[in-house]
Amino acid sequence: MTRTATITRKTAETDITVTINLDGSGVYDNITGVGFFDHMLDQLSRHALIDMHIRATGDLHIDDHHTVEDVGIALGQALTQALGDKRGIRRYGACHLAMDDAQVRTALDLSGRPYLICNLDLPFGKIGTFDTELVREFFQALSTHGGITLHIDRLHGFNAHHIAEAAFKSVARALREAVETDPRKADAIPSTKGSL
Repeated sequence: MTRTATITRKTAETDITVTINLDGSGVYDNITGVGFFDHMLDQLSRHALIDMHIRATGDLHIDDHHTVEDVGIALGQALTQALGDKRGIRRYGACHLAMDDAQVRTALDLSGRPYLICNLDLPFGKIGTFDTELVREFFQALSTHGGITLHIDRLHGFNAHHIAEAAFKSVARALREAVETDPRKADAIPSTKGSL
């Protein structure tokens, strides 16, 4: 079974296509028109070992908000589609990730019940031209449309770039663990309910 998906999302504000392969090797080709965000998406792909091809055009003349949020929506939908009934996955993932001054802890559950706790408290409003509040907006959209219970906490850190990048990498490593096939239960839904 190939765990791949392509989602196209077109609105008056954005035009986005996301293609993913959950069983890839972290090959990425992401172009959204938002440089820092592309860098974060590349980290997400590389460290989750999810092949990711994203093309997005949006109303960047207004700001980056719609583009970042809508990519999160489309990526969450792609994850949901690629996971199917979630048979055989580990379901849970966690990672403590250090990057220079920053340490971020992520715990997640591919439960189908979206919930976001995001305690990053980024110390500055901008990373270059990127609004740091959009980090949370992306993870909110990913959690909601991917059906992910997602907790992200900054334990240490004073450099906003390092904190944001550690968050994306930590989420990536936790996601990698959660989507992997559990060799002891590769034929089972990981829930006593029988469905997720």
